Amino acid sequence: MAHGYFNHFLGDKANIYSAGIETHGLNPGAVAIMKRDNIDISAHTSNHVDEYKDVNFDYILTVCDHANENCPFIPSKKAVRLHHNFSDPSKVKGTREEIEQAFKVTRDQIKRYVENFAQEYSQSTL
Repeated sequence: MAHGYFNHFLGDKANIYSAGIETHGLNPGAVAIMKRDNIDISAHTSNHVDEYKDVNFDYILTVCDHANENCPFIPSKKAVRLHHNFSDPSKVKGTREEIEQAFKVTRDQIKRYVENFAQEYSQSTL
């Protein structure tokens, strides 16, 4: 979801890479809830962080405590490391409506976070 919003808010101002310490494929709930906000992430892939070991990042953002605590060292000369823990809606058990609501809450939190980051990033790179 964050990758979709980074692309949306930053466009061609930044190269966005998305990876995790585990790969699980796209979650259909994430794809569906993003589509409701007119962001299509259906072509995104589930990549492992090791695939980007040679990229010299400006920023490395972790979006859950598990990743922040277990993310392997990523060598990057100038990377600013940022962390924000978002709840994982894929772990929610309940009715279809409760699960959908969990995805919506997380999506909206991620959207605000990325939008704020993009505004600060745009101002700092002008």
